[in-house]
Amino acid sequence: MIARKYILNGKENFEKVEKEGKILQFPSFGLAYLAREDGKDSKFGFIISTKVSKDSVQRNRIRRAINEAVRYYMTDIKKGFDIVFLAKQLALRKSTDEIMNETRNALKQAGIASR
Repeated sequence: MIARKYILNGKENFEKVEKEGKILQFPSFGLAYLAREDGKDSKFGFIISTKVSKDSVQRNRIRRAINEAVRYYMTDIKKGFDIVFLAKQLALRKSTDEIMNETRNALKQAGIASR
């Protein structure tokens, strides 16, 4: 789990990222990000709706996999971003390793991670 200081809180912050930020689509999730350009630590939010799965165990598995990937690559992530992951149903059929690799590649493609 990533530290609490890296968690994006508040409905207004999620809406701001989705409206003002850029959105990239990947097979397992959408990635919405907004550059704050304030030099503070980047913050992350995760949206895994009941449309993805009615089973909370499955939704939490996806959330934990993306969360773990973010934690693992935290040292490579640039400061000053608000980032929201929007899970898709395809993520249910992927292993944790596949989700983690896709998360790493998504962060690199968005220009948020350095390596």
